[in-house]
Amino acid sequence: MLELLQRNGCILKLFLALFLFLSLVEVPAVEARIRHYKWEVKYEYKSPDCFKKLVITINGRSPGPTILAQQGDTIIVELTNSLWTENVAIHWHGIRQIGTPWSDGTEGVTQCPIVPGDTFKYQFVVDRPGTYLYHAHYGMQREAGLYGSIRVALPDGESEPFSYDYDRSIILNDWYHKSTYEHAVGLSSLNFSWVGEPQSLLIQGKGRFNCSTLTTPSLDSDVCNATNPECSPYAMTVVPGKTYRLRVASMTALSALSFQIEGHNMTVVEADGHYVEPFVVKNLFLYSGETYSVLIKADQDPSRNYWMATNVVSRNATTPPGLAILNYYPNHPRRSPPAVPPAGPAWDNVRARLDQSLAIKAHQGFIHTPPPTSDRVIVLLNTQNTVNGYVRWSVNNVSFTHPHTPYLIALKQNLTEAFDQTSPPDGYDFVNYDIYKTPNNTNATVSNGIYRLQFNTTVDLILQNANTRNPKNSETHPWHLHGHDFWVLGYGEGKFDMFNDPKKYNLVNPIMKNTVPVHRYGWTALRFRADNPGAWAFHCHIESHFFMGMGVVFESGIDKVGKLPSSIMGCGATRGVHKP
Repeated sequence: MLELLQRNGCILKLFLALFLFLSLVEVPAVEARIRHYKWEVKYEYKSPDCFKKLVITINGRSPGPTILAQQGDTIIVELTNSLWTENVAIHWHGIRQIGTPWSDGTEGVTQCPIVPGDTFKYQFVVDRPGTYLYHAHYGMQREAGLYGSIRVALPDGESEPFSYDYDRSIILNDWYHKSTYEHAVGLSSLNFSWVGEPQSLLIQGKGRFNCSTLTTPSLDSDVCNATNPECSPYAMTVVPGKTYRLRVASMTALSALSFQIEGHNMTVVEADGHYVEPFVVKNLFLYSGETYSVLIKADQDPSRNYWMATNVVSRNATTPPGLAILNYYPNHPRRSPPAVPPAGPAWDNVRARLDQSLAIKAHQGFIHTPPPTSDRVIVLLNTQNTVNGYVRWSVNNVSFTHPHTPYLIALKQNLTEAFDQTSPPDGYDFVNYDIYKTPNNTNATVSNGIYRLQFNTTVDLILQNANTRNPKNSETHPWHLHGHDFWVLGYGEGKFDMFNDPKKYNLVNPIMKNTVPVHRYGWTALRFRADNPGAWAFHCHIESHFFMGMGVVFESGIDKVGKLPSSIMGCGATRGVHKP
């Protein structure tokens, strides 16, 4: 009996020792965190390119604060609208909003706008690592400076398929001196006035406009001052010999861009939150709404600095290049590089841009295989139209307009009179339509009808480009899908052949993205699963094009959406329901 007690006592001591050891061991935290932000949106006078104008800021900054999080974290943003004469809404670009479609931030689609003086709470989970964005989604406010970055890291202990020493982010943007009001009035008037080419290109919110070119010489230096420190070039400091992950995003209102770093190659490793089979470029082409990660090594002569440059492509623009400095430590960050900035690629070299699009494939080991076939095919012809004397952008001859009651609310509450119940067409006159000729399109209409998708089905979207109202002209359009990622199955030149082109689809290692270009006189084929309940916008990310009707809305699984928060209501048929 004594022997048994002694044996049991040894076992007990062993368990106690094991418990004490485990209590002292540092176990990595696996619980997701809550990241809480309080933002005030207001107008302030800023001179990002040396020209003073009103800019929409977040807590006094443009670009706004960067959201830093880990996969699985919950983001809470309490946003106070201090614009006083304008509504506002912010979209979390690339965040799928699984289970929180009311936080997508798309005015007229998922929420009523935030009225002046109100505070609105966005709350959502960042469910995947990667590089994302946020920006205004009301009117044309994005081009007034309301945008910023979202960086989502892997959980502790997990690694990526590439290595680097430091992580940096920059946003490329184009910049106008006119206000968004002036642009919106010009675009929506019978006496149509186009926004024109931007005055400057910004890198991380900084550019340089040549004040001597102003057509009104009487303007004093307070309006345009080249010595203003606000418009000194952005400088990114690097340590010689180290490798940097540079997250590059485009938030342009109009321009397609190229980006290059003097004397340095860039290895593309991520696109829109998905790992890319690495490939090397000297010029990285970006379209509005796209994000990339590139690896650069600081392996050049460390006694000098180097230019970072961005140029307009796809348009014969007059906008000068945007410049920043790659600052090799310990050189002074404002020390100008001794060489001339690198010249950008030819603006009309479509082949080079198409080649980059085709080169982007999913990284081996991170391939999400698409369904082999689709349940539905929707072909979207991108055209310019004149509707009742107004110039519009259209899809399949239908120009989109927002309803007064957001779709998510109208659908969930079965408010059938809130929007047109007739769905837009799934295609156009494939046989007779000539994409190379100036369109007639006399039968174009304006509608707020939507596409109804059966939940959990697979949908193919074919973006078909065509000639604009101007002879021998076709524009590049970056299309962005809310609430989902899609597989990019292929690109092509000319008119899409529905019988032969699908045979060329990449079903082996297609990249998944949320934003993709359709090139001049070309087509882009996408596939996605309608597996996220809600109402989701799909639109051209060029600010003026979407404002003029270049977009559609998809609905699926609305019966699976949870109870809507009253904070998204207060407009249209829900006037008076709003509770902040």
